[in-house]
Amino acid sequence: MDSKIDREKLRIDKWLWAARFFKTRALAADAVECGRVQVNGMRVKPAKLITAGDTLGIRLGPYQHVIEVLALSSKRGPATEAQKLYQETEESRLKRIALAMELKAQPDPTSREGRPTKRDRREMELFKGGVW
Repeated sequence: MDSKIDREKLRIDKWLWAARFFKTRALAADAVECGRVQVNGMRVKPAKLITAGDTLGIRLGPYQHVIEVLALSSKRGPATEAQKLYQETEESRLKRIALAMELKAQPDPTSREGRPTKRDRREMELFKGGVW
């Protein structure tokens, strides 16, 4: 039942799951369907068959991964084995590192300015030596 053609090609959602880009195949299929994954620069469906040598563009949050498929696997294994299935381009890796540093340098989005809350006001009063 398993022919040579089936071993040389694999569904993209199954490969993304096996390569540990997504926790479940459903999440992988959803990402492909929403256009966050491209094969050779083109938007595809989750049933698209990929082969070794294909270039994938995968957007995870603010980060964009550009990888080349080195091997196919339909079984999800340890992370060390999953990393052998692909190779990220050097340009992609450098862009991700630069974006991570840029995001780290930005101020914390949870810090807010403006009017203090009741709790903040009480802490300020205690700091100044007063009682509330």
